[in-house]
Amino acid sequence: MSGKFSRRQFARLAGLAALGMAATPANSANTKQNRAADRRAPAGFPKDFVWGTATSAYQIEGAVNEDGRGRSIWDTFAHTPGKIEDHTTADRANDHYHRYKEDVGLIKSLGVKAYRFSIAWPRVFPDGTGAPNPKGLDFYNRLIDELLAKGIEPYATLYHWDLPQALEDKVGGWRSSDTSKAFADYAGYVAERVSDRVKNIFTLNEAGRFLNFGYGWGIDAPGLKLPTAELNQARHHVVLAHGLAMQAIRAHARPGTKVGPAENIAACVPAFDTPDNVRAAEMATRELNAGLLGVMLEGKYTDGFLEYSGKDAPKFTAEELKIIGAKNDFVGLNIYAPQFYIAASDKAPGGRVLPFPTSFPHMNSEWLRVGPETIYWAPRLAAKVWNIETIYISENGTSSEDKLHADGQVYDLDRIMYLRNYLRQLQRATSEGVPVRGYFLWSLMDNFEWIFGYGQRFGLYHVDFETQRRTPKLSVAFYRDVVARNAIGV
Repeated sequence: MSGKFSRRQFARLAGLAALGMAATPANSANTKQNRAADRRAPAGFPKDFVWGTATSAYQIEGAVNEDGRGRSIWDTFAHTPGKIEDHTTADRANDHYHRYKEDVGLIKSLGVKAYRFSIAWPRVFPDGTGAPNPKGLDFYNRLIDELLAKGIEPYATLYHWDLPQALEDKVGGWRSSDTSKAFADYAGYVAERVSDRVKNIFTLNEAGRFLNFGYGWGIDAPGLKLPTAELNQARHHVVLAHGLAMQAIRAHARPGTKVGPAENIAACVPAFDTPDNVRAAEMATRELNAGLLGVMLEGKYTDGFLEYSGKDAPKFTAEELKIIGAKNDFVGLNIYAPQFYIAASDKAPGGRVLPFPTSFPHMNSEWLRVGPETIYWAPRLAAKVWNIETIYISENGTSSEDKLHADGQVYDLDRIMYLRNYLRQLQRATSEGVPVRGYFLWSLMDNFEWIFGYGQRFGLYHVDFETQRRTPKLSVAFYRDVVARNAIGV
């Protein structure tokens, strides 16, 4: 795979995808300096701030052929030669299906009070539609009960890319509105049965990634390269699925259940903080997200999106837009890296995207550029553009070398650096009134990282995939300290 598709190309495409991703010495001088710095720093996060961590079903569960689970498009894709960089599959992954109690214990030891997990559609409906598989939902009921017994609030995601293969085969997956309707039926079924304990439900995770990479560029499952018009129509079917699912959840869930999307927003950052640049970044945030997050929050496609799409614009009805644009209870933003730095321009449309220099810093994954200010600007601009009242950072984190040393420890200082700087900027945002109510660190533990297989590690816990041993990295202690203090220091 590496010969066909470089990580540098991945970095470029990742940016485009969202168009539709220690102790202080105890001397008096240092103590005085630290106190002075603390006076300049925001006091901390809001007292009711939700701290959590996150995973997805396909990346950790394994047990792909157990208890009636159907096949997903990622099962098919991962078993296709040449698609996964290290030639692995997620057939076993972290064996979370059998080790979930151990893994809930890991969550508990972090001190967090929330866990975002995904439910595998093909476990619940093996063919996507038709008769449900009771053993599939039984697993998630056991997981939810275990979380609650440990004082951890479950946040469920209904779709994290594992589309039932049967729907891809029968109707073309997201190329058909039949999949939108099937997703709504699945959402209503699950919500009716878990909302007595699960009060927050994310519908779709990162539509911008699974559409562009899976249906546009052939990089992810199902590996298609659709013409632009067909890709835009699939995009419309996905946002319609979100709208229909919200209807179904509100019809079948217990009163008070809250629902919203989790999207890898096209993160626009002003080149530097001037009024003109900020206004340009606001405009860019709206237009560069118009095909997915924008239409979910506005109930319409912008004139700019439709003009740019031209003859390739999706076909839709006014009734569909009304369904898509129903008010969300919250919006999840997955934020890793800056995708666009924006500068004001005296030429239409009033702003321009700046090129990234080759020397721009990045983490262990080349696509993951380091821009801590992104987690300040992206929610601030989104809240302003769409008048959002509740935002969750539904994913944020980084890969690292994560070498297991002879002493049995993993000293992931680069991850701690990344998290310290990003959380510092998030604290700045909440102190200024940006309505971010919680943060879910990606990820609880190393897992099957999609096309990279097991070659990239994003977890707080190191996983030996031969023995399935979980080992806390140094970042576990760091994150536990942040959660306990509800604040990030300077």
